[in-house]
Amino acid sequence: MASEDRADKQTFWDEVVDTHPLTASDQTLLPKVLAQLVVHPGASCVLALRRGQVVGIATRQDIVKAVAQKTKWTKLRLAKIMTCPVVTIHRSELSTVASVTRWFEQHHISHLPVVDEHKRPIGVIVHKQLLLTTSVQSAETLIARQHQRAQLFAEITLKIRQSLQLKDILQTTVDEIQSLLDADRVLIYQILPDSTGKAISEAVKEPYPPIVGIPFPEEVFPEDYQQLYAQGRVQAIADVHAPDSGLAECLVEFINQWDIRSKLIVPIVHLLQPERSSHETSTNRLWGLLIAHQCRSPRQWTEFELELMQQLAGQISLALSQGQMLEYLEERVKLRTVELTQANRALQLEIQERKQIESALRKSEEQIRLITNNLPVLIAYVDAQQRYRFNNQAYKHWLGQAPADLYGTPIKVATGADYYDTIQPHIEAALNGEQVTYESDLTFSDGRCHAVSVSYIPHLDTSPQAESKTNGFFALTTDISDRKAIERMKDEFIAVVSHELRTPLTSLHGSLKLIETGRLGHLSDEGQQMLTVADESTDRLVRLVNNVLDLQRIESGEVTIDACICDAADLVEQAVEAMQAMAQEQSIEIRTQLEPLSIWVDPDYIVQTFTNLIGNAIKFSAPGKTIQIVGRSCTDVALSNLSQSPLANGSTSPPAVALFCVRDHGQGIPPDNLTSIFERFQQVDSSDSRKKGGTGLGLTICRKIIEQHGGTIWAESEMGIGSCFFFTVPLARGQTTP
Repeated sequence: MASEDRADKQTFWDEVVDTHPLTASDQTLLPKVLAQLVVHPGASCVLALRRGQVVGIATRQDIVKAVAQKTKWTKLRLAKIMTCPVVTIHRSELSTVASVTRWFEQHHISHLPVVDEHKRPIGVIVHKQLLLTTSVQSAETLIARQHQRAQLFAEITLKIRQSLQLKDILQTTVDEIQSLLDADRVLIYQILPDSTGKAISEAVKEPYPPIVGIPFPEEVFPEDYQQLYAQGRVQAIADVHAPDSGLAECLVEFINQWDIRSKLIVPIVHLLQPERSSHETSTNRLWGLLIAHQCRSPRQWTEFELELMQQLAGQISLALSQGQMLEYLEERVKLRTVELTQANRALQLEIQERKQIESALRKSEEQIRLITNNLPVLIAYVDAQQRYRFNNQAYKHWLGQAPADLYGTPIKVATGADYYDTIQPHIEAALNGEQVTYESDLTFSDGRCHAVSVSYIPHLDTSPQAESKTNGFFALTTDISDRKAIERMKDEFIAVVSHELRTPLTSLHGSLKLIETGRLGHLSDEGQQMLTVADESTDRLVRLVNNVLDLQRIESGEVTIDACICDAADLVEQAVEAMQAMAQEQSIEIRTQLEPLSIWVDPDYIVQTFTNLIGNAIKFSAPGKTIQIVGRSCTDVALSNLSQSPLANGSTSPPAVALFCVRDHGQGIPPDNLTSIFERFQQVDSSDSRKKGGTGLGLTICRKIIEQHGGTIWAESEMGIGSCFFFTVPLARGQTTP
């Protein structure tokens, strides 16, 4: 009996228990588990182990479901989908099929792992395998169909995840369903926005006619039907001609042309995403239908077939979402491509324009360099750190210094410390934003000393963010040795001629005066008139010679300014008294408006300046007019507000000076002559010298005298109204501005 019991148990063990179950660590990734299932298609579950003991179980259906529902299933581990805690049975507890069946019913499980005394797996009992002992044929059929379903589902799922081509996915789906269900026709029907529709994918057996591509009117699938299917309606009709099919007679007649006897309809619902700029929520939209037809005869659709169709419809919906994403990405790529193309075109145009500009700049730079290198002047650019950044070729020809060697060299190093000390104030003034011109002596490479005129033009930063910043200055040096030689010759000639003319003119002028007294006899009226003309001409020549000699002494440096503290009112009074007779002859009144001022000047030369300016005002004023002399203390800030003042253009001035103005009401001076009238022999009208008795040197002498005092002289005028001649001289120490 004992041996028979052992034989029965052995038979039971061999028939019911799978002694080679699939096992894997609970931390195994799902793709590896799925690979084991593919390699062992007969295995229906995988036992999850931890330290050799069973801690969970995952059926093939659990794994396929996870693959279908989880978008990131490749990163899932077995522990995430297994069932735990797991019900196990010891091998010693195995007895009969009935007892094990009750175990399954009691715990509501489909798989029962068998363990040894150490709780290690030695087998697994599958509930369906257990049922095979009573109904082998039915169990085999069920397992086969489930296996086919799982394989189809896994294949379609994998294809959807690996491909974004919706057309291929849909065709694979209908082909596999048609093969699995052995249906005569399986198709996917798409509903268009205008409620019409057409079959876009189809698998059909011969000799039944295809439906793909045929448009269907809205009446075939009305709006109320669409709403029902959008809500999840599934329709399985075993016989379309049966009275209880629920189909209208006209619809039955319509579908008869395709020999349809039975059909299974499952909706394909697509989650409609709102516009990215919209705040609406996602909604379900009926995209189409998954339809199976039986044409040979009526067919009773099973729950398995219905569930398979629903799951595959869900996968089609997933494929639609991926297709929508692909379409969106393609559209974005297309738009981005257009944008990049436009940007590239604009960039190419900009590059071309820049190349043209660079080419023009190079040509312009070459032309400028050609010009600067051939000009007979020294041209340089000095930065804010007093380093040379550009020198033309004249530096090499004149000074023997190559431009390449001078680049980046400080001025002090290039010129030498002694010469630098003499020009340093001018350099600092230029770097402070002032335009500077001065004369100096420079030794050329031939060893000869040349007189040069140097101008520094500041390079100001004109950008809106910059605040009076000077980046450097341009330096232009001109050789004026020849001009200086000519001027010396001219001065010497004028001095000699003036000295030679002065004595005879004085004698001649005295003789004419004597004749005019009548002591040597009386002249006729015509002779008296000629004597007057000769006397006036001789007087003008004497003044001209005196002025030329005065100017020559000032320019040659023979004149020394003997400055002292003077009362401005006294000096003005002396000048007015000297010119009073001339003013009375012209019926002109001279008025003064002077502040109490103490000035530091040479009184004789300042009286001469006032005398020249008052004399000009009298000569160019109409009879009965008034001449005003105004004097007051002033600061450089106030001077800069005068329109024609040199200080308005950035020139320096003592912080506090005496400002004098001689104002007339004459004919006025044109604006373009306001500067030139201070040059030698320059007058507004050359005929004025003959009419008014002027020599053309009075204003030149005034300018030289004022500059010797460190002051400035200028004129302002308005045609037809009159002119104002301004000049400044230093205040005496201790004199303050009001």
